[in-house]
Amino acid sequence: MFDLDLWREIFQSINKNRTRSLLSGFTVTFAILLFAILFGISNGLQNTFEEAFKDDATNSIFINSGRTTKAHKGLQAGRRITFKNKDFDYVKDEFGNKIEFITARIYRNVQASFQNEQNTYDLRAVHPDHQFLEKTLIKEGRYINQNDVNNRTKVVVIGKLVEEDLFLRTKALGKYLNLSGVQYKVVGVFTDDGGDSEERKIYMPVSTAQRLYGNNDYIDQINLTYNPEMNYDKAIAFGNQITKKLKDRFSVAKSDQRAVRVRNMAEASKNVQQFSFILGIIIFIIGSGTLVAGVVGISNIMIFIVKERTKEIGIRKALGASPRSIVSIILIECIIITGIAGYVGLLLGIGILEWMGPSLKTYFIKDPAVSTSLVVGATITLIIAGAIAGYFPAKKASKIKPIVALRND
Repeated sequence: MFDLDLWREIFQSINKNRTRSLLSGFTVTFAILLFAILFGISNGLQNTFEEAFKDDATNSIFINSGRTTKAHKGLQAGRRITFKNKDFDYVKDEFGNKIEFITARIYRNVQASFQNEQNTYDLRAVHPDHQFLEKTLIKEGRYINQNDVNNRTKVVVIGKLVEEDLFLRTKALGKYLNLSGVQYKVVGVFTDDGGDSEERKIYMPVSTAQRLYGNNDYIDQINLTYNPEMNYDKAIAFGNQITKKLKDRFSVAKSDQRAVRVRNMAEASKNVQQFSFILGIIIFIIGSGTLVAGVVGISNIMIFIVKERTKEIGIRKALGASPRSIVSIILIECIIITGIAGYVGLLLGIGILEWMGPSLKTYFIKDPAVSTSLVVGATITLIIAGAIAGYFPAKKASKIKPIVALRND
């Protein structure tokens, strides 16, 4: 049952001993503030990593060709390595069971127009699997399919911003888009988490681009995703195997790093995972240390408070107060101070993170924030620690005989 007199007495005690209450609260506030900032920065770094990988599948491997820098097997340095359809088929057949999705890429820059509107866009000629490597989200219509590739159909899938740029008064789906003098039917409109630059791209079947832009079977890049059941070590080994096979296929020296370049996201993902793990341990240790310091601080203050109030406890007992009521007053006072101070620390921590958020992007910390439940849990930990720290000396003091307590200096 709610005891108004008890609560009035508690708040009067807090008000009467403002310095003591402020010192108790400051210990908790500082601990929660530092705890919130540390975990907020950790989450900000994690957000940066997720932002870097959100545009592409995290299990992607990108295979690029270049020029040889070393002579090998009687062949001179400076040879241009060019991928063709047969090389794409070779990778697909050779590593089929280890590949989830695979596509070729051809890059072009095109002048696109519809009625009186025109602009320049990046064109990518791809296979159907490219949708899953790029995490392309179809807004309307469909993506490139295998029939488009087999029949070399003149169809395109355009980004949402391309539609907004060119198709001002109508929908793009089903209309014909002029790309550098050739008409293509728009069969799909897509969105992409990569942002504006990705949504201003145009996709077409790789075979169509090969026929219209050079009448050859050249491709600029081979992209694939490895089997997601592979762990990072197996995926890295798989990437190294691809590199070795392709270097052998094109007679490239093993130490030549420019002729065949394989960028494996597994390596970056593994490094990020290791960094996040180490950072998490460091933050956890520092955060735990902060909480321990807060626990020690509030515990010491509680012990001091009980000792300071020994004479008061004697008077209460002389007036007939029960040991239970004496302990309750001290514990409730501790919980109130710790709870309010923890809430203030939480607000300050969140406020500082929001205030510093934009400037922290320079240091690769994006949208630093902390889970409210985590900070509330830390505050509850301090409350419990303070309650335990105050309970035992309060319990002991409540058992002292009034005459002894009144003699205490």
